Amino acid sequence: MLWPKSLNKQIKTKVKLARLTSFKVGGEVEFFLEAADITELKNALVFAGRKRLPVFILGAGSNILASSSGLNGLVIKLGGEFFKHVYRDGISLEAGAGIQLNQLILYAKNNVLAGLEFLAGIPGTLGGALAGNAGAWGKSIGALVEEVRVLDYRGNPGLFGSKELKFSYRKSNLNKYIVVSARLKLCPADKKTIGLRIREYLLQRNKTQGTKFPNAGCIFKNPAKLSAGKLIDACGLKGSSKGGAVISGVHANFILNKGNADSRDILLLMDLMRKKVREKFKINLEPEIKIWR
Repeated sequence: MLWPKSLNKQIKTKVKLARLTSFKVGGEVEFFLEAADITELKNALVFAGRKRLPVFILGAGSNILASSSGLNGLVIKLGGEFFKHVYRDGISLEAGAGIQLNQLILYAKNNVLAGLEFLAGIPGTLGGALAGNAGAWGKSIGALVEEVRVLDYRGNPGLFGSKELKFSYRKSNLNKYIVVSARLKLCPADKKTIGLRIREYLLQRNKTQGTKFPNAGCIFKNPAKLSAGKLIDACGLKGSSKGGAVISGVHANFILNKGNADSRDILLLMDLMRKKVREKFKINLEPEIKIWR
């Protein structure tokens, strides 16, 4: 395919998604772009639209299961410094969608602003966290948002204020857009207090979810007032395996890549988890991870 001159040198082919996802699973993608700035992102979206190429947006790759058979289309990673900016404005932070959550939390701490600590230990970028309304310990990032700048998949810009945004459990009305940047409202606190909160959340997360094996975090969303992990555990599925994939013995809502797992192994385990929970509890589990195929 002949790409525009402005993109031709930036577009790569046969990039393996396994090296770009926390699951360490995924075949080759047809086209790959690490967008340097919003102009490059917009140009790629416009061209992909004309050619009817499927577009996949990659942040940190921490909640994605990519097909081991590969993907047709264009994967765009918001990797340029333009997408990683962050600065303080009063008690608010303005940040790019590509900044890692741990970097955002550290910046807030160093600027004596509290409110993001509950996200400590969650891998991923701000853009992905906003699209999926990331959260933990009864809190979610949507409650902190003042405004979000986006592009739609045709490259048109948009701005959502807090009243136009709709956040619910692990979802938002941003899923039809590409988050470019956001403004978050925090609150003043001393650096020591913020640091202690971060440490407490990290210790708790490591105690309940810690593992050295590649994974994508929680596989399924929690049903209303229930824990998906506890439901799966009650079905006796901890330690169940398919190929190189195994259900964690620490947290049953985690699937671990203990070797050379491929997407089929993980999907088979997901099917098993859903089937057993449905049979035992009459509950249908909904995936929290994105499945690219």
